[in-house]
Amino acid sequence: MDSENRSETEARPSIPYDIPTSARAYGWMLGGKDNYEVDRSFLLSTLPSFPECVDIARQNREFLFRVVRYLTREAGIRQFIDMGCGLPTDDNVHQVARRFVPDARVVYVDIDPIVLAHGRALLADDASTTVITGDMRDQKAILDHPDVVRLIDFDEPLAVLFLSVGHHLTDADGPARILRTVIDRAAPGSLLGFSQVVADDPARGAAMTAHISGGGVPWQTRTPAEVDALFAGFEPLEPGLVNLVDWRPDPQQPPLAPVDPDLVPYLGATELNKGIYEYGGVLRVRPQEG
Repeated sequence: MDSENRSETEARPSIPYDIPTSARAYGWMLGGKDNYEVDRSFLLSTLPSFPECVDIARQNREFLFRVVRYLTREAGIRQFIDMGCGLPTDDNVHQVARRFVPDARVVYVDIDPIVLAHGRALLADDASTTVITGDMRDQKAILDHPDVVRLIDFDEPLAVLFLSVGHHLTDADGPARILRTVIDRAAPGSLLGFSQVVADDPARGAAMTAHISGGGVPWQTRTPAEVDALFAGFEPLEPGLVNLVDWRPDPQQPPLAPVDPDLVPYLGATELNKGIYEYGGVLRVRPQEG
């Protein structure tokens, strides 16, 4: 093993496979196959109380396509850092970006070593895209990573994506600081894409937090107002921070893979239960007056 691969291996976090991980559970809801019984069992124990989760995961993935399309085609972004990227499926950030910008550069970041393994296999021959093992709570380590230094030019506008990962940042983690770190260093014109699960009813949100975090997955369901409070000093672009189905909807965008038969009964739950949903949008640092 060469020194580069050895150092990467040593840097991988040790994640036990007897507890679920968000990357694998999320991937299963998108039609992915790279998961374990512990992930499936935990999700199936969650869905009777929170059946919206399947729709939410899929709506977020559709949002990813629309956000990256907007960032490349309309905002002129050519480079991305995708925090908590999850397992590769169809229409990953680099694939969507290159539909509109052939020379787009992407760094994927995730803490699950399975994401690293699958991402490396997918990107083996791609010099402009990489996946690194990193904890999004440690933004300095991510910014100092050699692959970030190699691929991201902080003298040019970039986009940092925190898509469907805000709920994995608890208040104890200092989420407002984490969300600002890259953007504060980035060139003018840089943008931040964000989404997280919210509940209009704080009591139901607290129950969701207790169930998911009790299963070993760091989690905090917030209210929309609590998410808004994380972005003091930011300005959301139109149409603002909203339910993701209302963020520049496009019924003609590419479809997702079908879900596992075990998850089919939960499709459409957000039409019946509208109080829990994914909330987000695209933001920029608010221009200083004067």
